[in-house]
Amino acid sequence: MTDARLPDAFLTPGTSSFSDFLASVSPDLLPSRRVLPPGDAAALAPHGTTIVAATFPGGVVIAGDRRATMGNVIAQRDIEKVFPADEYSAVGIAGTAGLAVEMVRLFQTELEHYEKIEGTTLSMDGKANRLSALIRNNLGMAMQGLAVVPLFAGYDLSQEIGRIFSYDVTGGRYEETAFHSVGSGSVFARGALKKLYRDDLDQGGTVTAVVQALYDAADDDSATGGPDLFRRIFPIVSVITAEGHTRLGQDEVAAVADAVVASRMQRPDGPSAPLT
Repeated sequence: MTDARLPDAFLTPGTSSFSDFLASVSPDLLPSRRVLPPGDAAALAPHGTTIVAATFPGGVVIAGDRRATMGNVIAQRDIEKVFPADEYSAVGIAGTAGLAVEMVRLFQTELEHYEKIEGTTLSMDGKANRLSALIRNNLGMAMQGLAVVPLFAGYDLSQEIGRIFSYDVTGGRYEETAFHSVGSGSVFARGALKKLYRDDLDQGGTVTAVVQALYDAADDDSATGGPDLFRRIFPIVSVITAEGHTRLGQDEVAAVADAVVASRMQRPDGPSAPLT
Protein backbone atom coordinates (compact mmCIF):
# COMPACT_ATOMS: atom_id res chain seq x y z
CA MET A 1 0.00 0.00 0.00
CA THR A 2 1.33 3.42 -1.02
CA ASP A 3 1.86 5.99 1.75
CA ALA A 4 -0.21 9.01 0.70
CA ARG A 5 1.21 11.30 3.37
CA LEU A 6 3.28 14.33 2.42
CA PRO A 7 7.02 13.99 2.96
CA ASP A 8 8.36 15.34 6.27
CA ALA A 9 9.98 18.29 4.47
CA PHE A 10 6.51 19.68 3.69
CA LEU A 11 5.48 19.53 7.33
CA THR A 12 8.66 20.86 8.93
CA PRO A 13 9.02 24.61 9.65
CA GLY A 14 11.76 26.07 7.49
CA THR A 15 12.63 28.85 5.11
CA SER A 16 10.16 31.46 3.89
CA SER A 17 11.79 31.28 0.45
CA PHE A 18 9.94 28.95 -1.90
CA SER A 19 12.91 28.65 -4.26
CA ASP A 20 15.19 27.62 -1.37
CA PHE A 21 12.60 25.07 -0.24
CA LEU A 22 12.29 23.68 -3.77
CA ALA A 23 16.09 23.50 -4.06
CA SER A 24 16.21 21.26 -1.00
CA VAL A 25 13.22 19.04 -1.87
CA SER A 26 13.16 18.80 -5.67
CA PRO A 27 16.09 20.78 -7.13
CA ASP A 28 15.51 19.30 -10.57
CA LEU A 29 12.31 21.36 -10.85
CA LEU A 30 14.19 24.66 -10.73
CA PRO A 31 14.85 26.15 -14.20
CA SER A 32 18.44 26.97 -13.21
CA ARG A 33 19.24 23.31 -12.39
CA ARG A 34 18.58 22.01 -15.89
CA VAL A 35 21.57 20.67 -17.76
CA LEU A 36 22.08 22.07 -21.25
CA PRO A 37 24.51 20.86 -23.89
CA PRO A 38 27.48 23.16 -24.55
CA GLY A 39 27.09 25.91 -27.11
CA ASP A 40 25.05 29.03 -27.72
CA ALA A 41 21.30 28.38 -27.60
CA ALA A 42 20.18 31.99 -28.10
CA ALA A 43 19.01 31.44 -31.68
CA LEU A 44 16.78 28.51 -30.69
CA ALA A 45 14.25 30.39 -28.56
CA PRO A 46 12.02 33.44 -29.01
CA HIS A 47 13.19 36.64 -27.34
CA GLY A 48 11.04 39.46 -26.06
CA THR A 49 11.63 43.20 -25.87
CA THR A 50 11.01 46.14 -24.95
CA ILE A 51 9.91 47.09 -21.40
CA VAL A 52 9.48 50.66 -20.14
CA ALA A 53 8.61 52.00 -16.68
CA ALA A 54 8.12 55.51 -15.32
CA THR A 55 7.05 56.90 -11.97
CA PHE A 56 4.50 59.62 -11.31
CA PRO A 57 3.25 61.26 -8.11
CA GLY A 58 1.31 58.43 -6.50
CA GLY A 59 2.57 55.42 -8.39
CA VAL A 60 4.40 53.86 -11.31
CA VAL A 61 3.54 52.75 -14.85
CA ILE A 62 5.18 49.74 -16.52
CA ALA A 63 4.52 48.75 -20.13
CA GLY A 64 5.80 46.38 -22.79
CA ASP A 65 5.43 45.88 -26.51
CA ARG A 66 3.93 42.64 -27.86
CA ARG A 67 6.57 41.28 -30.27
CA ALA A 68 8.80 38.22 -29.77
CA THR A 69 11.54 37.49 -32.29
CA MET A 70 13.68 34.48 -33.16
CA GLY A 71 16.61 35.71 -35.19
CA ASN A 72 15.21 37.77 -38.04
CA VAL A 73 11.75 36.17 -37.76
CA ILE A 74 8.77 37.50 -35.79
CA ALA A 75 7.97 34.51 -33.58
CA GLN A 76 4.85 36.01 -31.99
CA ARG A 77 2.99 39.27 -32.47
CA ASP A 78 0.92 39.35 -29.28
CA ILE A 79 3.14 37.97 -26.52
CA GLU A 80 2.52 39.35 -23.03
CA LYS A 81 5.62 40.66 -21.27
CA VAL A 82 4.23 42.49 -18.22
CA PHE A 83 2.86 40.48 -15.30
CA PRO A 84 1.69 41.31 -11.78
CA ALA A 85 4.19 40.01 -9.22
CA ASP A 86 1.82 40.61 -6.32
CA GLU A 87 -0.81 43.18 -5.37
CA TYR A 88 1.63 46.10 -5.37
CA SER A 89 4.27 45.21 -7.94
CA ALA A 90 4.78 44.03 -11.50
CA VAL A 91 7.60 42.64 -13.58
CA GLY A 92 8.31 43.06 -17.27
CA ILE A 93 10.40 40.49 -19.12
CA ALA A 94 13.16 40.93 -21.68
CA GLY A 95 15.37 38.17 -23.00
CA THR A 96 14.55 34.50 -23.59
CA ALA A 97 10.76 34.50 -23.49
CA GLY A 98 10.06 30.97 -22.24
CA LEU A 99 12.57 31.12 -19.40
CA ALA A 100 11.45 34.65 -18.51
CA VAL A 101 7.81 33.63 -18.12
CA GLU A 102 8.87 30.63 -16.03
CA MET A 103 10.98 32.89 -13.82
CA VAL A 104 8.05 35.27 -13.35
CA ARG A 105 5.82 32.39 -12.23
CA LEU A 106 8.47 31.27 -9.76
CA PHE A 107 8.80 34.84 -8.51
CA GLN A 108 5.04 35.13 -8.04
CA THR A 109 5.04 31.87 -6.07
CA GLU A 110 8.03 33.08 -4.05
CA LEU A 111 6.19 36.22 -2.93
CA GLU A 112 2.96 34.34 -2.19
CA HIS A 113 4.84 31.67 -0.24
CA TYR A 114 6.61 34.29 1.88
CA GLU A 115 3.31 36.02 2.67
CA LYS A 116 1.68 32.75 3.76
CA ILE A 117 4.65 31.68 5.91
CA GLU A 118 5.43 35.05 7.51
CA GLY A 119 1.91 36.50 7.60
CA THR A 120 3.05 39.74 5.95
CA THR A 121 4.23 40.95 2.56
CA LEU A 122 7.85 41.53 1.67
CA SER A 123 9.08 45.12 1.47
CA MET A 124 9.87 46.54 -1.96
CA ASP A 125 13.58 46.07 -1.33
CA GLY A 126 12.92 42.49 -0.20
CA LYS A 127 10.97 41.73 -3.38
CA ALA A 128 13.71 43.26 -5.53
CA ASN A 129 16.34 41.17 -3.72
CA ARG A 130 14.36 37.94 -4.19
CA LEU A 131 14.11 38.59 -7.94
CA SER A 132 17.84 39.31 -8.00
CA ALA A 133 18.53 35.88 -6.51
CA LEU A 134 16.38 34.14 -9.15
CA ILE A 135 18.24 35.94 -11.95
CA ARG A 136 21.60 35.02 -10.41
CA ASN A 137 20.56 31.36 -10.36
CA ASN A 138 20.00 31.58 -14.13
CA LEU A 139 23.59 32.68 -14.83
CA GLY A 140 24.58 29.30 -16.28
CA MET A 141 21.87 29.52 -18.91
CA ALA A 142 22.67 33.18 -19.55
CA MET A 143 26.24 32.17 -20.41
CA GLN A 144 24.77 29.92 -23.09
CA GLY A 145 22.73 32.74 -24.59
CA LEU A 146 19.48 32.17 -22.66
CA ALA A 147 19.56 35.37 -20.63
CA VAL A 148 16.62 36.86 -18.74
CA VAL A 149 16.80 40.55 -17.80
CA PRO A 150 13.52 41.77 -16.25
CA LEU A 151 12.40 45.21 -15.13
CA PHE A 152 10.70 45.34 -11.74
CA ALA A 153 8.37 48.13 -10.59
CA GLY A 154 5.99 48.63 -7.73
CA TYR A 155 4.45 50.91 -5.15
CA ASP A 156 6.33 51.14 -1.87
CA LEU A 157 3.71 51.28 0.89
CA SER A 158 6.20 52.49 3.48
CA GLN A 159 7.65 55.32 1.40
CA GLU A 160 4.39 55.94 -0.49
CA ILE A 161 6.13 56.25 -3.86
CA GLY A 162 6.55 54.24 -7.03
CA ARG A 163 9.94 52.56 -7.46
CA ILE A 164 11.78 50.92 -10.37
CA PHE A 165 14.56 48.30 -10.30
CA SER A 166 16.69 47.06 -13.17
CA TYR A 167 19.05 44.06 -13.25
CA ASP A 168 21.98 42.57 -15.11
CA VAL A 169 22.42 38.90 -16.02
CA THR A 170 24.47 38.21 -12.88
CA GLY A 171 21.60 39.34 -10.65
CA GLY A 172 23.01 42.79 -9.98
CA ARG A 173 20.20 45.06 -8.75
CA TYR A 174 19.99 48.77 -9.51
CA GLU A 175 17.31 51.20 -8.43
CA GLU A 176 16.39 53.64 -11.18
CA THR A 177 15.19 57.22 -10.82
CA ALA A 178 12.06 58.48 -12.62
CA PHE A 179 12.13 56.10 -15.60
CA HIS A 180 14.00 53.22 -17.20
CA SER A 181 13.76 50.68 -20.01
CA VAL A 182 15.27 47.29 -20.89
CA GLY A 183 15.47 45.22 -24.04
CA SER A 184 16.86 45.75 -27.52
CA GLY A 185 14.78 48.89 -28.03
CA SER A 186 15.64 50.33 -24.61
CA VAL A 187 18.12 52.89 -25.92
CA PHE A 188 15.49 54.49 -28.15
CA ALA A 189 12.73 54.25 -25.54
CA ARG A 190 14.92 55.87 -22.88
CA GLY A 191 15.91 58.61 -25.31
CA ALA A 192 12.23 59.36 -25.93
CA LEU A 193 11.48 59.48 -22.20
CA LYS A 194 14.37 61.88 -21.61
CA LYS A 195 12.52 64.50 -23.61
CA LEU A 196 8.94 63.55 -22.67
CA TYR A 197 9.15 62.78 -18.95
CA ARG A 198 8.31 65.38 -16.31
CA ASP A 199 8.04 65.02 -12.55
CA ASP A 200 4.57 66.55 -12.56
CA LEU A 201 2.99 64.17 -15.10
CA ASP A 202 -0.22 62.59 -13.85
CA GLN A 203 -1.14 58.95 -14.45
CA GLY A 204 -2.66 59.61 -17.87
CA GLY A 205 0.31 61.71 -18.99
CA THR A 206 2.75 59.03 -17.84
CA VAL A 207 0.83 56.31 -19.71
CA THR A 208 0.98 58.42 -22.87
CA ALA A 209 4.70 59.04 -22.38
CA VAL A 210 5.55 55.32 -22.08
CA VAL A 211 3.42 54.47 -25.13
CA GLN A 212 5.25 57.21 -27.06
CA ALA A 213 8.54 55.71 -25.88
CA LEU A 214 7.54 52.23 -27.08
CA TYR A 215 6.54 53.73 -30.43
CA ASP A 216 9.99 55.33 -30.76
CA ALA A 217 11.63 52.02 -29.84
CA ALA A 218 9.62 50.22 -32.53
CA ASP A 219 10.51 52.96 -35.02
CA ASP A 220 14.24 52.20 -34.74
CA ASP A 221 14.45 48.62 -33.41
CA SER A 222 13.15 45.78 -35.57
CA ALA A 223 12.70 43.49 -32.54
CA THR A 224 10.20 45.87 -30.92
CA GLY A 225 6.62 45.83 -32.15
CA GLY A 226 4.67 49.04 -32.55
CA PRO A 227 0.89 49.40 -32.25
CA ASP A 228 -0.77 47.04 -34.75
CA LEU A 229 -3.80 49.02 -35.88
CA PHE A 230 -5.12 46.33 -38.21
CA ARG A 231 -4.93 43.42 -35.75
CA ARG A 232 -5.70 45.80 -32.83
CA ILE A 233 -2.65 44.62 -30.87
CA PHE A 234 -1.41 47.22 -28.41
CA PRO A 235 1.13 47.38 -25.57
CA ILE A 236 0.41 45.86 -22.18
CA VAL A 237 0.24 48.73 -19.67
CA SER A 238 0.03 48.28 -15.89
CA VAL A 239 -0.41 51.00 -13.29
CA ILE A 240 0.52 50.44 -9.64
CA THR A 241 -0.64 52.82 -6.92
CA ALA A 242 -1.62 52.70 -3.25
CA GLU A 243 -4.81 50.95 -4.42
CA GLY A 244 -2.76 48.14 -5.93
CA HIS A 245 -1.93 46.78 -9.38
CA THR A 246 -4.23 47.53 -12.32
CA ARG A 247 -3.79 46.39 -15.89
CA LEU A 248 -5.32 48.95 -18.22
CA GLY A 249 -8.05 47.61 -20.44
CA GLN A 250 -7.58 47.01 -24.14
CA ASP A 251 -9.90 49.84 -25.11
CA GLU A 252 -8.12 52.33 -22.84
CA VAL A 253 -4.67 51.47 -24.21
CA ALA A 254 -6.05 51.44 -27.76
CA ALA A 255 -7.36 55.00 -27.33
CA VAL A 256 -3.91 56.18 -26.21
CA ALA A 257 -2.14 54.30 -29.01
CA ASP A 258 -4.57 55.60 -31.64
CA ALA A 259 -3.91 59.16 -30.47
CA VAL A 260 -0.15 58.59 -30.59
CA VAL A 261 -0.33 57.18 -34.13
CA ALA A 262 -2.58 60.03 -35.27
CA SER A 263 -0.12 62.59 -33.92
CA ARG A 264 2.74 60.82 -35.72
CA MET A 265 0.97 61.38 -39.02
CA GLN A 266 1.54 65.08 -38.49
CA ARG A 267 4.96 64.74 -36.84
CA PRO A 268 6.58 61.35 -37.62
CA ASP A 269 9.45 61.84 -35.17
CA GLY A 270 7.13 62.46 -32.24
CA PRO A 271 6.27 65.44 -30.08
CA SER A 272 8.90 68.11 -29.49
CA ALA A 273 10.13 68.89 -26.01
CA PRO A 274 10.65 72.45 -24.72
CA LEU A 275 14.27 73.60 -24.73
CA THR A 276 14.07 74.99 -21.19
